[in-house]
Amino acid sequence: QVQLVESGGGLVQPGGSLRLSCVASGRIFRINAMGWYRQAPGKQREPVAVLNSGGNTNYADSVKGRFTISRDYDKNTVYLQMNSLKPEDTAVYYCNADLVRSLGFTAGEFWGQGTQVTVSS
Repeated sequence: QVQLVESGGGLVQPGGSLRLSCVASGRIFRINAMGWYRQAPGKQREPVAVLNSGGNTNYADSVKGRFTISRDYDKNTVYLQMNSLKPEDTAVYYCNADLVRSLGFTAGEFWGQGTQVTVSS
């Protein structure tokens, strides 16, 4: 079994900051990429930031310069530092991992349960 568990969401005022964390656990052989997606009410889930195994990052245009994704390879953890938050950043944020399981060395994509981020005064 593989699990992704997010933490760090909450309510913050416009201009504030939050740091999201996501820990991957279970029978993991290798993690190829980890990233963050978000889904606002009435909208489709969209990518926010992705960090691949080569260390390359991709950000949504709407968060460039404000959000930073990073990863602790030893702890199988990915972070999303969110600064200068805006009301339009309000959404449920999901952690995603593209990995190879140690059981059978099968590849798969896994999601966390999501954490709510609300930006409001």
